[in-house]
Amino acid sequence: MKRQTVLILFGGVSNEYEVSLRSAASVIENLDRECFDPLLLGVTRDGRWLLCRGKDPAPVAADRWQEDAVPAILSPDRSAGGVLVPGEGRIIPVDVVFPVMHGQNCEDGAVQGLLELSNLPYVGCRVTSSALAFDKVYTHIVAERIGVPMARWELVCAEEDRQAACARVAASLGFPCFVKPANSGSSVGCSRADDAHALGEALAAAFREDRRALVEELVTAQEVECAVCGNLDPEAPTTGEIVTADGFYDYDTKYKTDTARLYIPAQIPQESAARVRELAVRVFRVLDCRGLSRVDFFVKQDGSVLFNEINTLPGFTSISMYPKMMIASGMTYSGLITRLIGLALEEHEAKKERNR
Repeated sequence: MKRQTVLILFGGVSNEYEVSLRSAASVIENLDRECFDPLLLGVTRDGRWLLCRGKDPAPVAADRWQEDAVPAILSPDRSAGGVLVPGEGRIIPVDVVFPVMHGQNCEDGAVQGLLELSNLPYVGCRVTSSALAFDKVYTHIVAERIGVPMARWELVCAEEDRQAACARVAASLGFPCFVKPANSGSSVGCSRADDAHALGEALAAAFREDRRALVEELVTAQEVECAVCGNLDPEAPTTGEIVTADGFYDYDTKYKTDTARLYIPAQIPQESAARVRELAVRVFRVLDCRGLSRVDFFVKQDGSVLFNEINTLPGFTSISMYPKMMIASGMTYSGLITRLIGLALEEHEAKKERNR
């Protein structure tokens, strides 16, 4: 059987560049080489697209992948059907794309737009779904519209009078509260504010990532995540729970220190777990997601469930929750990658049928 060429996209002009490298290295290492032939195309921090000559995950994980790479680009020309290598005057055909990219310019619909223009099958959500899910404010608006419960929140924009905005948030939500950039991931730019002064500093930190910030009331609850996998008939097989020393699952804890305690399934009542899985699928569907997502919730002491956010290209590192949850539900890491590639091909065929 002829192996299919899987283009693995990684890196990017994003504050989650390092996370992407770790995720990509894990995907490369666990890709079933009997069925798939990996092709590695990276994007540097400053936006240069380079094709790796080798297929070893180690240089990617160590951020040395540029040392043996040549300029290349995924062609938006549908007749090309692959990666253009200008210096060699050739096009490398691609069967399917696996974008292992996180953050702005990567999972916010930008890369997905290029993939749509190229007309190649690709893992994950389409343009609109990616853009909506990456923007925490728009996600909240859509989820609220279908009655998904969530913590009370306020939108603050950088152009607002800072003192007036802080007074509005204090009156509406009180303290403590959490501040998040509307468009950012991996908890970058997120912080807790215990008073008006801290709120001003937290907003300043958020505005370094985006001109809009989502401010939420403090919720005393367990942080629970749910893995969703599928296209039009998605499944949410299990839940996971993160317990941290200081109650904040930040960037370093997620990707560097591995100090958080993870429980799969989450240590919550069965009724709450069922509610989490139900709401995860509802959010996935209303955003018209495809392939995969990790949907995050708060579960309060009384068992009630509040939606937090959705991640359409969740971390794929060795300590990331999405693959851990899917593995706990009975899949192997390699089998999960194969499943996601299959869903990408399935969606591409369905799109061709719709366009006939």
